[in-house]
Amino acid sequence: MPKQQEFLPEQQHRVPVQQDHRKLPRRRGAALNSAIFEAVRAEIAESGYAALTMDSVAERARASKASLYRRWPGRAALVLEAAYDAMPSPSSAPDTGSLRGDALAILRLVAQQLEGAVGQAMRGLLGEALQNPSVAAEVHEYTRGNVGKIMRAIIEQAAARGECDPSVATETRIEAGPALLRQRFIFSGTPIDDEFLVKVVDEVMLPLLVAGPPGVPAG
Repeated sequence: MPKQQEFLPEQQHRVPVQQDHRKLPRRRGAALNSAIFEAVRAEIAESGYAALTMDSVAERARASKASLYRRWPGRAALVLEAAYDAMPSPSSAPDTGSLRGDALAILRLVAQQLEGAVGQAMRGLLGEALQNPSVAAEVHEYTRGNVGKIMRAIIEQAAARGECDPSVATETRIEAGPALLRQRFIFSGTPIDDEFLVKVVDEVMLPLLVAGPPGVPAG
């Protein structure tokens, strides 16, 4: 008979030891924020927005819960920033050589992100916003500010190329295209078809952003 493998007593009852995040090398600043944002998106992808807790994020990110609360007052604020961390930012605004190309690139990137954990996060936030006015105000303010910054970045690029006059870019005109994208996401879900994005750019965004100043008749 084959000889059976012998185990020492301590080997038979060995229990895996979990690492204590407090004993791991400390991450600070952008590195810590990045780990936390990735943990938020991973938790939402696995368990959904409703099951997300500050404890679960801290554990996955190997951070203390106190470090989360020092940065964000609660779950909604954390999830909102984690979602937009994955979105296009003003510092990484596309430069395709045309306003049309830039606007379409932004909408495509956003639509792509909304298909995954970011979309789940935004749906969860919107659902919570319906029940909580303070969350609704936070989502509205953060969304409007982020959209405005990246849109102004590509408008400045277009103005430098002589494509448009930045003075025509009122808040309402800037918000029109992204608002249609959000509406399609909320009521029709994902994936958002590319034909729709092209129509938003060609039929809404470009006519508004290359038109004359508000109140001045064309021609």
